[in-house]
Amino acid sequence: MTKLSTLYQTDYAAWAARHVELLRAGRFAELDIEHLLEELSDMIKSDRRELESRLLILIAHLLKWEFQYQTLSERWREFKGDSWRATIVEQRKRLVVLLRQSPGLKSILAEAIAATYPDAVDLASKETRRPPETFPAHCPYQATSLLDDDYYPGSWEQT
Repeated sequence: MTKLSTLYQTDYAAWAARHVELLRAGRFAELDIEHLLEELSDMIKSDRRELESRLLILIAHLLKWEFQYQTLSERWREFKGDSWRATIVEQRKRLVVLLRQSPGLKSILAEAIAATYPDAVDLASKETRRPPETFPAHCPYQATSLLDDDYYPGSWEQT
């Protein structure tokens, strides 16, 4: 086991700082390649998990917005969706920040939307107590709509 490999096990921050120094100095032969590859792979997975998590919540709330509001009972007629709107606004902002910080995620956005959609339907179904068949079989929202601050699906007031 190399000194850097041992450092990885005992002091991750020092290991990372040392790699920054080595990379800047062009001393590639000294890098702990095995752990460096592991960390890079984990970073990619972490970013993708965050992307999918944010999409899951956003899409579920847009589905509730579009498919539940119209059927709320008379008792809830004054419901304006402020809580849902706040969640939609927050998730959109966090997605925009994530995509700005990790622009490579834009290339998998459509794939992540498709992968996340069944779970978003499941969440919306459980939260609304409506059967999953209530919702479209495929995501009705394009990436541009999902990230559009002014987009709220359905025919009721959107602002």
